[in-house]
Amino acid sequence: MRSVLVFCLVLAAAAAVAGHASAADNPAAGQPQSKCPVSGEAVDTSVHVDYQGQRIYFCSAKCPAEFRKDPEKCFAKLEKDNVVLENIQTTCPVSGEKLGEGDMGKPVSLRYKGRTVQLCCKMCVKKFEADPAAYLAKLPGEPAAAR
Repeated sequence: MRSVLVFCLVLAAAAAVAGHASAADNPAAGQPQSKCPVSGEAVDTSVHVDYQGQRIYFCSAKCPAEFRKDPEKCFAKLEKDNVVLENIQTTCPVSGEKLGEGDMGKPVSLRYKGRTVQLCCKMCVKKFEADPAAYLAKLPGEPAAAR
């Protein structure tokens, strides 16, 4: 009986480590958006804003205006809730290369303050991390409001 218990504990520990490793290998892992980041209500997919490479869905037409007042507050909530937004990127904001084309292979996903940013290769990660604001500004969607 004791050996069965030890075996189960070892198996559970191995599963936990394996689950942690797979989450680290896939930084885009998370939950798809189902709730409005402004109200917390269920989203209406016909109401959305494209912002810094992300498509953000809302519950009603009044919520995008609230989002635009303080996007970082909404992104922080989405990050806290482990929500992965729909990404609308087609090019790497660092190199300008089309994603998934040429010899770069599969794009690299990087989570940054509630956003999932697609980069053409691992070499672009350090450049992005050195100046995220500059590269977020190059992503498709509405420009960030001057504050």
